[in-house]
Amino acid sequence: MKAIRLTETHQPVQYVDTDEPTAGPGEVLVKLQAAALNHRDVFIQKGLYPGIKLPVILGSDGAGTVSDTGEGVDLSWKGQSVIINPALNWGPNPTFYGADFQILGMPTNGTFAEYLRISTNSIHHQPSHLSVEQAAALPLAGLTAWRALMTRAGLYRSSDSTDIAEKVLITGIGGGAALFALQFAVAAGAEVWVTSGSDEKIKKAKEMGATGGVNYRQADWHKALLAQTGTGNTTGGNRGYFDVIIDSAGGPGFAKLIDVAAPGGRIAFFGSTTGNITDIIPPKVFFKQLSIFGTTMGTSGEFAAMLSFVADHQIVPVVDTVIPLTDTQQAMQKMDEGSQLGKIVLSI
Repeated sequence: MKAIRLTETHQPVQYVDTDEPTAGPGEVLVKLQAAALNHRDVFIQKGLYPGIKLPVILGSDGAGTVSDTGEGVDLSWKGQSVIINPALNWGPNPTFYGADFQILGMPTNGTFAEYLRISTNSIHHQPSHLSVEQAAALPLAGLTAWRALMTRAGLYRSSDSTDIAEKVLITGIGGGAALFALQFAVAAGAEVWVTSGSDEKIKKAKEMGATGGVNYRQADWHKALLAQTGTGNTTGGNRGYFDVIIDSAGGPGFAKLIDVAAPGGRIAFFGSTTGNITDIIPPKVFFKQLSIFGTTMGTSGEFAAMLSFVADHQIVPVVDTVIPLTDTQQAMQKMDEGSQLGKIVLSI
């Protein structure tokens, strides 16, 4: 089969011929039709990811059709369109993954290939309203956003028009997880605001349901954001501030998130693209009774809940571009540049 293999860090990926895997007991063989990139793939290539083991077929996200079943697997799976959950072996504790947890695509061979051998525990029926490219864009970023927003930050979902919607801030809109957090929060009835270094991405976010946003490249962006949202007490509390904040940047700017968080607010973050968090003033956290959560990926139950929510609300992942598997190195470079809005998908 054809596959994309990384043999050395700091080197281009290779388009190679390799042996087609076979399904073992409790496993299926998936004929992949599309896969999607994540920053994780680029970090592995750059040697910036912990525990790198090479050579490996990269790729965590994928969708396709079950072409074969292993011993003990229900034969009805054969021919089914499936989506892959890349969070493998989470373990019994829903609050933290176990010692055997790993993410598909290193050290286990991933989805940048024509075929994938995978446990039936990691496959789900593809949402029927999605194309295979859209389905492939969903897993890792969608699960990360779901756990951050729904499980860790505990977004309150409005049930009727009399509810006071929670106010949500999502930083760095444009990346896959941030866009999913936006789509999930809007579908749940929240009032959503965003930040970005691109005015065009803020405009796109507003077209997707965000109320507004600010460019974080401007000085005192957090003050400009509060000026837009409006401060002042209402029956719902101090409504100019944010009940829930979802962040993937970390860095010095994280302290400004403390300033815009509402009393009793919740901040969930899953990245540190701008470096270590600095300059937080502790009294601002404890006098406001803030909760700050670290989060990554999620459980199999959360993946199933996320898929159900996507189907119920007919959510469609944002796909920036579709690139042939043969041009994966070009796709990796595009991901590294960070100019995309949404997911970069490989057609297999």
